Amino acid sequence: MNTMRHWAAAAFVVATSGVLIPRAAVSEQPRGDVIIEWNQLLQRNIAGPPIGQPRSYAILHIAMADAVLAIDGQYRPFHAKLRAPSGASAEAAAAQAGHDVLVSLIPATQAAADTALANRLAQIPPGRRGLGVQVGMQAAAAILAWRQNDGYASANPQPPAFLDSTLPGIWRPTASGPYQFSEIGNVDPFGLLTPSQFLPTPFPQLESTAYAEALNEVKAVGRAPGGPVAPVRTAEETRFAQLFAGVGAFANVTGPFRLWSNVARDLSQQKSLSLVDTARLFALTMASIHDSILTSHYSKAVYRLWRPETAIAHADLDNNPATEPEAGWTPLIPTPPYPAYSSNMTCIGSGASRMLANVLGSDSQTFTAKWYTASDVVVHAQPYVSLFQLGNDEANSRIWGGIHYRFDIDASQVSCPQVADYIFDNYMQRARHEWD
Repeated sequence: MNTMRHWAAAAFVVATSGVLIPRAAVSEQPRGDVIIEWNQLLQRNIAGPPIGQPRSYAILHIAMADAVLAIDGQYRPFHAKLRAPSGASAEAAAAQAGHDVLVSLIPATQAAADTALANRLAQIPPGRRGLGVQVGMQAAAAILAWRQNDGYASANPQPPAFLDSTLPGIWRPTASGPYQFSEIGNVDPFGLLTPSQFLPTPFPQLESTAYAEALNEVKAVGRAPGGPVAPVRTAEETRFAQLFAGVGAFANVTGPFRLWSNVARDLSQQKSLSLVDTARLFALTMASIHDSILTSHYSKAVYRLWRPETAIAHADLDNNPATEPEAGWTPLIPTPPYPAYSSNMTCIGSGASRMLANVLGSDSQTFTAKWYTASDVVVHAQPYVSLFQLGNDEANSRIWGGIHYRFDIDASQVSCPQVADYIFDNYMQRARHEWD
């Protein structure tokens, strides 16, 4: 357990990062926008493999939430049990924690992070500001230390030799290259006990009717245009496939993590959530997304199912009279470099939508999902009245894109809501007293 001393309420005019803070400050308001501000800073600067990005979002938001909860105390902290001095500013604590995590994860953000921190701290009375800064530093250090050796760094070695197989049903490389993140099972979850806690049940046998139906569906709706057979897919379905994948007409637009972050942002602002409730909403949602992807990607390593483009080309090997091979069949969107079962993208949407529904009390929410370019221009806006509805469009986009079977989607829509429910039931619930 991490603890903190009670410090004297002296004014801090220089942050520990060296950022100069003006002495004059306006009255502090417990606003949730400090959480959103650092979420947006991370969005604009995050890089690296997409599958690794949820880790950064979760670290940032758990650190900020635990900093706030050390002062507010309405909910149990996610990880770091800190004792805050009397009078500490929760807003300053959140800002400092966000700053320290962002700079640690992405050192190139130092200048932008320093500026954002200075501007935020200038709005908070000096005494409360200084005490809050210390809390934020402690929270960031605790969460970064917790995740320092979480297995992520070794999660992407070259795939074991047995994964490169010519046996029917077993994954083999596609044009996207060798298996990436084949050792994802070595990564520690944020909230789950193990990556296999909600492992999907096995997919249908290749000889089954269910397998044939799923293969024939993706073969018909997911094919790229321009071949001898036209895809059985609407213009809207094509748009969604490309939107969620960020390819084709929508190359380099909002990815799924930014999309769900912005949904959380819009709903928290729409409902005028307090600082502590905004911090909790983001921390639980990002932990749910991370552990949901961990669940589905671990499933891929367990089942090692071939992708549709491989299965369609070699349907003569599946011992199923209801499937027919088609040489040269290609999907609308590029096949990711790992097996099919179950679906990562579906788990992102299922885990995020269920967690947001849990925290907000209902799946029925009115909002608009927006996809942006890198320069923050909206390229598509889609209204929704249900969180699940957005997650379901995200799931189906992978069939429309030609890279997943229906049973991949179904499996993730069972396992990843369970991930969200488990984290919600076991983390950041109401505290009965300060140290509950």
